[in-house]
Amino acid sequence: MSGTSLDGLDIAFCQFINKGKNWLYEIIHAETIEYPNLWKETLKNIENKDAFSFAETHINYGHFLGQKVKRFITKHHLKIDFIASHGHTIFHQPQNKITFQIGDGSAIAAETGLPVVCDFRSLDVALNGQGAPLVPIGDRMLFNDFEYCLNLGGFANISFEKNNERIAFDVCPVNIVLNFLAEKANHSFDNKGKLAASGKIDPDLLSALNQLKYYKKSPPKSLGKEWVISEIIPLMAVENLSIEDNLRTFCEHIAEQIFKILPSNKPVKVLITGGGAHNDFLVRLLKQKTKNEIILPDKKTIDYKEALIFAFLGVLRMRNEINCLKSVTGASKDNIGGAIYAG
Repeated sequence: MSGTSLDGLDIAFCQFINKGKNWLYEIIHAETIEYPNLWKETLKNIENKDAFSFAETHINYGHFLGQKVKRFITKHHLKIDFIASHGHTIFHQPQNKITFQIGDGSAIAAETGLPVVCDFRSLDVALNGQGAPLVPIGDRMLFNDFEYCLNLGGFANISFEKNNERIAFDVCPVNIVLNFLAEKANHSFDNKGKLAASGKIDPDLLSALNQLKYYKKSPPKSLGKEWVISEIIPLMAVENLSIEDNLRTFCEHIAEQIFKILPSNKPVKVLITGGGAHNDFLVRLLKQKTKNEIILPDKKTIDYKEALIFAFLGVLRMRNEINCLKSVTGASKDNIGGAIYAG
């Protein structure tokens, strides 16, 4: 899979064993392949291209994914049942019944000769759902030792049980904005949050960010790159405000939005994963704002939990079992998402 922050292509070889109501899992091999500049720029700008270029890139990116997966399989001498591919989100506008993850599944199947499950979100959006987040069913079935599961990727999303239903939603942007700001200072990302830590909070910018209408909406709700471009980026263009101050202010914004979601009446275990878990400054802010137990797992789980769960969504799809919950997305019914190419 590939996240909106464009950190790279995550490939994980996972094993699942069904034990009745419980599942055992293991991430056996995993790696992140950094995008060549050409692919990084292409994925960053493809939504502005013409229809033919978009279709061509969708197919070419599928072949690129297939080639990288095939190389990974050969490198580790793996026996594979199937490939589950999230792709890379280009459009996500569920209010317009549009979501599109680029990376043609038939091209992946052609390159690898293996069955491919892909396009996990479209059915849910067609059923009037958000098509996101999809990870919560994996949180419920694989990570139920934790009351709250928080992923800090391109966006922060959170998942928890309420009245015997799984509730989940996108909280706010994280790395999609932090990386954007860091790149303006000639860094690919803010390593351990050191740039943010050296900055100062701008109260006016923080107030403007916290007042955005999205934060007042009730779930189900989700965010996309388009929202960041239209709502967040213009606010960050404050004259005479340094990159460090922008980063510091946005980290404070992230921490405040997450704090509002976590319970204050009794301490709970909060599992934190995703690239943002390596941002020491951001994690420190979160720990300062809450009395809940913030748990950072091993590095492999931090970096590849989403890939693991999309592999699990593929398992459920191949078993013809529900892998998308209406309580999370707001769809008209629970559903079984994912197109299958036989390979």
